[in-house]
Amino acid sequence: MSDHQLRTRTPADPAPRTPDGSRAAAAFRAAAPALAVYAAVRALGLLAFWAAASAAGKDPLGPLSGRWDSVWYQRIAENGYRYTVTLPDGSVHSDLAFFPLLPALERAVSAVTPLTLGGAGLLVAWTAGLLAAWGIFAVGSQLHRRRTGVVLAALWGVYPTAFVQSMAYTETLFTALAAWALYAVLKGRWIVAGALCVLAGLTRPSAAALIAALAITAAVTLVREYREERRAGPVLRRNARMIAGVALAPLGWLAYVVFVAVREGSPVAYFDVQAQWGNNIDGGRALAAFIAGLPWPAALGLCAALGLLGWLVVLCVRQRQPLPVLVYAITIVVISLIGAGYFGSRPRLMMPAFPLLLPPAVALLRLRTTGRTAAALAALACASAAYGAWTLLGAGPP
Repeated sequence: MSDHQLRTRTPADPAPRTPDGSRAAAAFRAAAPALAVYAAVRALGLLAFWAAASAAGKDPLGPLSGRWDSVWYQRIAENGYRYTVTLPDGSVHSDLAFFPLLPALERAVSAVTPLTLGGAGLLVAWTAGLLAAWGIFAVGSQLHRRRTGVVLAALWGVYPTAFVQSMAYTETLFTALAAWALYAVLKGRWIVAGALCVLAGLTRPSAAALIAALAITAAVTLVREYREERRAGPVLRRNARMIAGVALAPLGWLAYVVFVAVREGSPVAYFDVQAQWGNNIDGGRALAAFIAGLPWPAALGLCAALGLLGWLVVLCVRQRQPLPVLVYAITIVVISLIGAGYFGSRPRLMMPAFPLLLPPAVALLRLRTTGRTAAALAALACASAAYGAWTLLGAGPP
């Protein structure tokens, strides 16, 4: 890796200090186009689903806040961790598989507003979606330019399973924390990044990807600087905040794993709970078996999709994305593919890997006119909205 890839802070001329409020207002004004475009494409998705659900005689709010994982989170928010389900095959599904930050926020919002827990979950998810779009815009703008950040946020909003961003799920909350943590690393604010990682570790197990991004970047930086100076003391002192941020990063994830271990009386209880849900790591055997069991046209199409995913990863590497951004995206993809869980959820599990969308964002901006870029995004938004409406009205979980 070159120094360019390892750099986490772009040198800049000193600027006069401005009040925090002025900086926040300026940052919001800069992000406003990205937030507006993201809100527009998600509103289109909601309108399409609302129309389809109404035409089918179904309650539109049901799939958004009253089915699948949303119900588990609301049950935790209401009663704490105490619920299990025994399936006909004898396996036990425990609510300990779900991390605590979203239900804690649902409970808090419901306590101070007239909203039900389901409504509170939607408010948290939708607010987090805007914060995620802002963070994605910030990362895209930092790596390229402001227009790239706008298109990157829009592409995340039209991701094939972006309908989950409108549900009371953890994807938007986790992506918001991850995007801003990566932005903090890129700006050299390691303590902030570590604190955001703590919250991410209380949100989803995939926080391991974010923790790895910080740890690997810090390790490579320390090794490189030590090789240059051959003196450990100055290197460690100069990077004390980076080391502190990395040490802070895994505490949220570890705290929940320890909580489950103490509650269940086993040091590996959390992993046992996940295995009961079928979410254990199998190195990709379940994915290979799933593909092998498909009719050949479907198997060929799925292999083509996986090939496209691999090509996006290659493009990210060729684009020379900074090391923390690259490690985060690749680790999210790997975690999503090597688990034994329900195959249909894997695109959703990969949705937080927004850096994969950076090469397409740059490519869209190479179209000759802004109108063509907008037309391409509009077409993608319509396709995403239609797919989301069709999926949400189906029987299976996303």
